[in-house]
Amino acid sequence: MQLYLPIADLPVNVFLVLAMGAAVGFVSGMFGIGGGFLMTPLLIFIGITPAVAVASVASHIAASSFSGAITYWRRRAIDPALASVLLCGGVTGTALGVWTFTQLRALGQLDLMIALSYVVLLTTVGSLMFSEGLRALMRTRRGAVPPRRTHSWIYGLPLKMRFKRSKIYLSVIPVVAVGIVIGFIGAIMGIGGGFILVPIMIYLLRVPTSTVIGTSMVLTLVTMLFATMLHAVTNHLVDAVLALILMVGGVTGAQFGARAGQKIRGEQLRLLLGLLILSVGVRFAIELVIRPEDLFTIRELGVSG
Repeated sequence: MQLYLPIADLPVNVFLVLAMGAAVGFVSGMFGIGGGFLMTPLLIFIGITPAVAVASVASHIAASSFSGAITYWRRRAIDPALASVLLCGGVTGTALGVWTFTQLRALGQLDLMIALSYVVLLTTVGSLMFSEGLRALMRTRRGAVPPRRTHSWIYGLPLKMRFKRSKIYLSVIPVVAVGIVIGFIGAIMGIGGGFILVPIMIYLLRVPTSTVIGTSMVLTLVTMLFATMLHAVTNHLVDAVLALILMVGGVTGAQFGARAGQKIRGEQLRLLLGLLILSVGVRFAIELVIRPEDLFTIRELGVSG
């Protein structure tokens, strides 16, 4: 069944897009991530221009994160105080990201920036997460004791605040800084940033795994909802029809993913997530090298002006 997308300016198979939304929503719920790192490339691969894909996927990420966040909220797996501080930086970073997005689009460099950002970010983060997850899994199988965590210099920073749900006493400075970075990257690349935020919260901020995923989803929900509004108002690139199809699939998939994620061990989740991120990065790099014309159709369609 073909349906015409008015902003993307091309027909798509409704069931294909719906299935993509459900699959990415499942991944989002399982790993506590927005899923944009997977959805945006998939849309580009089926012919959606990079700018429209980034702007439209933000709404799908918000919907999937909302569905998943409800599940984690019911299980008291969200730290409200930590989420609030993260959002202070996240909203600011999102606004800066949309402004940068608009400037790059005006210069005609947006599509190239999106493609290169995906290749560099996904391959780097995916490789690091996969290797760390593999080491953790091997230690578990051997029965080895995991290396003892030591407090980093971050815990010596001023303006400390006690986050009761996560049971940590930490400066708000790195928390706000992390929120800014995640919001900025998300607005430009069309990703929730959860696959970056979750490892940072676990290994850098020392947030317990029990509250990481749910808290990450709250940040993703608000920043992506804000990004959708800004993209719609400033760039007029949000395809409502595409976003609606993706949201229907995403909300459904996220519920099943959140349940599945509770049944998998932490090191296995990190290993699988690292492998998934690395695979998408490598796939995007192959497309960029072999068929760059498929990724850079934005100028031909007259969208960049």
